[in-house]
Amino acid sequence: MTARRRALLSASARARLLAAAAVGVLALPGPVAAQAPNPFPVPIDSARPPPAQSKKPPAPKAPAPKAAAKPTPAAPKKAAPATPAPAAEAPDDPNVDLAYGAYQKGQYRTAFNLALKRAQDKGDPKSMTLLGELYANSLGIKRDDAKAADWYKQAADRGDREAMFALGMMRIAGRGGPQNREEGARLLASSAKLGKAAAAYNLGLLYLEGQTFPQDIKRAAELFRQAANAGNPEAQYALATFYKEGRGVEKNLVEAATLMRAAALADNPDAEVEYAIALFNGTGVTKDTTTAVALLNRAARQGSPIAQNRLARIYIDGLGGTPVDKINGFRWHLVAKTAGASDPDLDAQLAQLPAEDRKKAEDLAKKWFGAR
Repeated sequence: MTARRRALLSASARARLLAAAAVGVLALPGPVAAQAPNPFPVPIDSARPPPAQSKKPPAPKAPAPKAAAKPTPAAPKKAAPATPAPAAEAPDDPNVDLAYGAYQKGQYRTAFNLALKRAQDKGDPKSMTLLGELYANSLGIKRDDAKAADWYKQAADRGDREAMFALGMMRIAGRGGPQNREEGARLLASSAKLGKAAAAYNLGLLYLEGQTFPQDIKRAAELFRQAANAGNPEAQYALATFYKEGRGVEKNLVEAATLMRAAALADNPDAEVEYAIALFNGTGVTKDTTTAVALLNRAARQGSPIAQNRLARIYIDGLGGTPVDKINGFRWHLVAKTAGASDPDLDAQLAQLPAEDRKKAEDLAKKWFGAR
């Protein structure tokens, strides 16, 4: 499990967390007065789940063993597990590079032996962190959270930011020892000060959540900015929502769109939906409905029920000059509904669709699920 993957909340958890913090909804302008009133039960461009879908936000998740990782339809594809690359070593330090090279090749037992020797002989923190990774994720050796935490602590005490981050997440979740959210937060803060973007992002979530600390939106925004500037797409997405609503920062639609674009380019599906919405409306960016629909299609095929629902609306009603395609639109409605994005208005319209067309839409939906 990579440090990045281990650290971040799932897309749905982030959305619930932001929703619970009352982060605003991107709003697509409704039809002009001469047109029929907007029938959408939820704004078509809202990437946040409807209030009925919101739940109490979970705390940031701690490291999970590799065997327990289960990709969800809404999550972007992740790279193969890789521990953070060790810092450049002096010429007389070959074992660290050899251990990491073995890790990258999947030769975990070899990596363990090399890292253990280096840690014991030289007290090398990077080797200690690698040992923590191997124990925590059951790679080449039986999983042992207590030993993982011990190696992480030894490396953290020697100033390794990756170990601080990993140990902080374990403390928050109570892995490898008693749960201690305060200590975990301190470790995240130390890691963030040393430039670990994921630590800054998760620390920001704690301030946004308001359980470990009193809720502080401005501080959360500062931490998200730190992580966003370092290229963390989840932080870019979170900070963009702040700029959209002026929470913790001065409202700035251009900055919001810029951050959404950066996160979307990093394959963050939530950001793809939001940036598509901004393009569709011309909010903070030049209007481009063609690219917007393409991005929604991409996010929909990645499993985003919000994108699927928005595509359904666009195709069924021919929004933004998109050619009407009711069969394809109702296909996406059925797919989104199965994933929990209900839309009673589209249900009513589907019931009025000719039986032959309704069957075509249902068959397309079944085919889509079969293809997955």
